Amino acid sequence: MEASRFVARRLRFKGKTAMVSIAVSFLVMILAQSISAGFRSEIRKGVAAVSGDVQLGPSDLNVIGEDHPVSIAQSFRGKLDSLRGVAETVPVIYRVGIVKSGEDIHGVLVKGVPMPEDTLQLGVDIPARLASLLHLGAGDEMLTYFVGERVKVRRFRVRSVYPGILDSDENLVVYASLADMQRLNGWTADQASAFEVRLDRAFEAPAAMAAKNAEIGALAHIYAGAEDDDLVSTSAIQRFPQLFDWLRLIDMNVLVILILMTVVAGFNMISGLLILLFQNISTIGTLKALGMTDKAISKVFLRVSSNLVLKGMALGNGIALLFCALQAATHFVRLNPRNYFVSFVPVHVNLPAILLADLAAYAVIMLLLWIPTLFISRVDPAVTVRTQ
Repeated sequence: MEASRFVARRLRFKGKTAMVSIAVSFLVMILAQSISAGFRSEIRKGVAAVSGDVQLGPSDLNVIGEDHPVSIAQSFRGKLDSLRGVAETVPVIYRVGIVKSGEDIHGVLVKGVPMPEDTLQLGVDIPARLASLLHLGAGDEMLTYFVGERVKVRRFRVRSVYPGILDSDENLVVYASLADMQRLNGWTADQASAFEVRLDRAFEAPAAMAAKNAEIGALAHIYAGAEDDDLVSTSAIQRFPQLFDWLRLIDMNVLVILILMTVVAGFNMISGLLILLFQNISTIGTLKALGMTDKAISKVFLRVSSNLVLKGMALGNGIALLFCALQAATHFVRLNPRNYFVSFVPVHVNLPAILLADLAAYAVIMLLLWIPTLFISRVDPAVTVRTQ
């Protein structure tokens, strides 16, 4: 057995404070990472539900009147559906309406999406915010006015109430059947307002989404037939820039937290290792007198410190993952959706990212621990052994 390993097994590092500090640092790092990923995932779902990751439609998309429908049977549909990263392409119809319930009225965006043929005619799904504002629930009638060349009225029936992620008083989306909206606009079964393209999770990052948006726009232009509509692609980043700016700010904060927690853990371990070195100064002198090199003695104390770091890392990771599991299952930590877009703290555990953060933090901490081991070279065995 290697001498440094043998000696390290017999040294006792009573650094409970240092281990707790390590555990807290890794706990904060993992939680920050998981919550940031959770916000990104939930907001992306909300954006995709409202208008898709990429919207493909006419440059003069009209959500008020009934002009300029596009054909669902575009020549490029086959190429688009088979494009790498595209999860699905959905034809949709947008139409602004005014909902009246008793004496209360509110503006909404009614979105027609494909639904099964046995879906309730004139049935709609409304956001919880609208249900609260107009005191509506499942089964209630919802009178909706549409303004165009002439005012049209539809008496919808609330099919369900869904928890909208991006809903504010100015941004309420009601989901209706595509067929109902085609009849409202006087369009045929192969006409819609635009296409919504949903991307795979691998393309949720802003840079990847922007690149895929440009690729989809180019594909629609290159493979468009003579009879096809002239469509332009718009990414969710372009439609909701404030949301993605907010996410970028969160990511920057997470990076700062990761760096700070790693440095805090590293300096706590440095102080703990210095205490251990001073407590064992006579042992260091004895080992030198027996012929061990400074490098070998440094390995002894680095092994002891490494074990403590790994224990703290395991404890911090365990508590963080337990919290994430409980939060994902119960949503017991709540938020104000007006400030944070969601009503609970979202978490998304990305194990590869967590493992990478653990490895990077461990490597930085161990590099920092080389600093106090320089003290070993200044220990004079003649003095320490004589003192002992």
